[in-house]
Amino acid sequence: MKLDILAIGVHPDDVELGCSGVLLNEAANGKKTGILDLTEGELGTRGTVQTRYAEAAAAAKILGVSVRENLRMRDGFFRNDEEHQLQLIRAIRKYQPEIVLANVLDDRHPDHGRAGHLIADACFLAGLTKIETIDEQGNPQPRWRPKMVLHYLQDWYHEPDLLIDISNVFEQRMASIKAYSTQFAAQDDKDGPQTYISTPDFLDSVIARARMLGKRIGVKYAEGFITEKKIGIRTLDALVLIET
Repeated sequence: MKLDILAIGVHPDDVELGCSGVLLNEAANGKKTGILDLTEGELGTRGTVQTRYAEAAAAAKILGVSVRENLRMRDGFFRNDEEHQLQLIRAIRKYQPEIVLANVLDDRHPDHGRAGHLIADACFLAGLTKIETIDEQGNPQPRWRPKMVLHYLQDWYHEPDLLIDISNVFEQRMASIKAYSTQFAAQDDKDGPQTYISTPDFLDSVIARARMLGKRIGVKYAEGFITEKKIGIRTLDALVLIET
């Protein structure tokens, strides 16, 4: 299945927190979107692997993605090495996305930055003919390199290179995040002890971040992205789509 946009997150819920507004925007515009989770989030303090799968499926339904797949890398212990790069290259060649949305390159959680670099490297390597991979049926995969890799903001603030208006889909975005009921805004300990992300204050900070980024471009809510590649435009019309 060819996708227009593939959002990749090392943990289930990374995509929802970082770029779900953009996925909703693009799905509404007729683009085919998908999510690739690298791990099952099995080291998370709250919930279980089974509850995370159920929550991820519920969030995917809210986001209207065409596919969601989990590569089942080891949470906390995956590496940016040949084995994991080849695993991710196969997925990139399988879905042939035009744009990849990826974990940030440096963050509070070491998995985020390591995943960001793994994704960026795999996207480049997937375009090399002499790296050979096969699909699930044993057929050779053609090379494929996404046109752009955009890294969404996570816990630490980084100055974004690109801000995208998500005001019209913000409530759906928040619903996709809240689908992870074992992880966010927990009021009791039935799913485990309180954590950094389980208090209502964390969700308040998610909303505040979106408001702050939106204010930067004169809209109510926005998501921010950084890129290692310069963004080019064909006409100046692209500069006046949002009046600030």
